[in-house]
Amino acid sequence: MESDLRSIGELARDSGLSISALRFYDGAEVLAPAHVDPRTGYRWYAPGQLADARLLARLRRVGLPLADIRAVLGAAPGSGAAQRLMDEHLRRLEDGLADARRELSLIRRLIDQRESRMTTTPAEYRFTVPARELAEALDAVRFAVGGDPEQPVLSGVLFDLDGGLLRLVATDRYRMALAEVPVESVAPVDSAAPEEPDPSEESAAPAASAVVPVALADAVRALLGSATAAVELALGAGTVHVTVGGHRVEGAALDHDYPDYRPLVRLEPAHRIGLPAAELRAALVSAATSSLPSGPHGAACEVTLLTVDGEGRFAVAAPEAGADGADGALRVAVNRDFLLEALPADAPGQLLLELGGPIAPLAVRTADRPGTFSILMPVRLPA
Repeated sequence: MESDLRSIGELARDSGLSISALRFYDGAEVLAPAHVDPRTGYRWYAPGQLADARLLARLRRVGLPLADIRAVLGAAPGSGAAQRLMDEHLRRLEDGLADARRELSLIRRLIDQRESRMTTTPAEYRFTVPARELAEALDAVRFAVGGDPEQPVLSGVLFDLDGGLLRLVATDRYRMALAEVPVESVAPVDSAAPEEPDPSEESAAPAASAVVPVALADAVRALLGSATAAVELALGAGTVHVTVGGHRVEGAALDHDYPDYRPLVRLEPAHRIGLPAAELRAALVSAATSSLPSGPHGAACEVTLLTVDGEGRFAVAAPEAGADGADGALRVAVNRDFLLEALPADAPGQLLLELGGPIAPLAVRTADRPGTFSILMPVRLPA
């Protein structure tokens, strides 16, 4: 029989994988040999496994996670599952490249400031956004602003200008809220007139950010009121200026680097559950909870359980209700009050819950505003 098989050394030579890598992938149940000599433990591979080994080598080269490599090699022919995994990985790589480009642009700017301290000032941009959408964005993120004096950077709202979008971000480390506002026009502060943002000019896209103290953010929200006109903002150089209807609010930004939020918002949920906001709110209010020391600084919080059974049915339950998941259902424990705060107070329509697993972040989105959502960290239940 062994005359029809490749030895592990031959497969390593022909596939580009090392012998140690083939041993690892056997142990990881990714590429098991066709035969293992019961006496010597030597691995032998079928002729058809060379194609899988060469594919594995290329998947490894592009950084595909081990679980996805296993899924690609195990995908049924013609199902499209392997191609979908490639599409998802390509999106992750493109997102990572966009983040790297943005960070390198900021790094170059910092290097310029470091090398030309007397002549270089931080970039400052003036831009306009719709007043109503900025007000809604502030309302959507305000609940997640941190209050820990040991984390002063989290006591503000990040205003992050990225080309044709203004993102508002707030987090207290236990939850994060993000909202997007379209930018109508943008220009450097010393430019004669603002121009329409050009999405095709990615490398030249304006970028500026400021951590706006929560008191200043609240003042901006009060200034907006029920205004419907365009709002002019200026960000950069350590200051924030907001003008609407002839009235102006300005102040200093917090002098701290805000945590990089972008990797945290790229979730890969196992389940997407659509349901009316009022229905979820009523279920959370009426469901039994358990008090567990899982809040900020170990404070007790009311924990409830979100469950999805094998047929995709969603329910809210008490944490004691079979939280071990032995029946194969997904169970995610959450701080009940945090989840209630993340639900839009005036949302009459559908919500989208994204659940990834018992220890993966969960997201709450509104169906009509996909760029505005909240992320909550789950609560670990006692064993």
